[in-house]
Amino acid sequence: MSDLKIKYPLMWQKDDFFIKIFCSIPNIATGILISAKDKYFIVDPGDGLLRDINKELKLEQILNISNIFISHGHHDHIGGLWSLLTYFNVMKKKEDVNIFYPKGSREIESIYKAFAQVYKREISYKIQLNPIDKSEIIDIGIISVLPFKVNHMEHEKKAGKPVPVPSLGFKFIYSGKSICYGGDTAYCETLVQNVVNSDLAIVEAGALDDENCEMHMTIKQAQSIGKTAKEHFLVHIPERKLNS
Repeated sequence: MSDLKIKYPLMWQKDDFFIKIFCSIPNIATGILISAKDKYFIVDPGDGLLRDINKELKLEQILNISNIFISHGHHDHIGGLWSLLTYFNVMKKKEDVNIFYPKGSREIESIYKAFAQVYKREISYKIQLNPIDKSEIIDIGIISVLPFKVNHMEHEKKAGKPVPVPSLGFKFIYSGKSICYGGDTAYCETLVQNVVNSDLAIVEAGALDDENCEMHMTIKQAQSIGKTAKEHFLVHIPERKLNS
């Protein structure tokens, strides 16, 4: 993929390994569904994710989702988390839900605490928070996941400069195939290393131009990394660049 004519959703499939990126738009929403065989996994539950998976899956398939992976705590990546957790509860989900996220992400922990407080008398399932602070394979049944740290920043008024955000990329490995998702990040070696030879790389290109690449990557940077995978998608490109 070498141009900016991106139309969501983006889909990729090899045998029974499948991914659907419903959208990935800066400051609005990202939402991703991965399936391996008959198991489903959610990555970055941004706003609208519940609506999207409800169109994609049957109720019993949604209620069997037990693992959620979050790259970082910005609103466009977690805006749909509350509604998803609430839907699980309303529909009387029984299986536990594991949320994997970068250690130190206060936004995710705050959502969990507020949700647990509001629904403390009637939660039908257990939520297990799994903060991650190192790169170590996570085995969850038929799929393995390798989290890795990436380099995302945000402007902080008090500091008067960009500061690091707890952020992760994830490499999903199933049946000899791999999908590498970098989340939001500036150019970094950990992403470069994990993308190489992946069957699919999902690489963000959120920088507006070469002068604003301390928090996101430029199109050129993202393409140079993506081309080291067998296939790649560029995502998270600002709408004004797509429409220019």
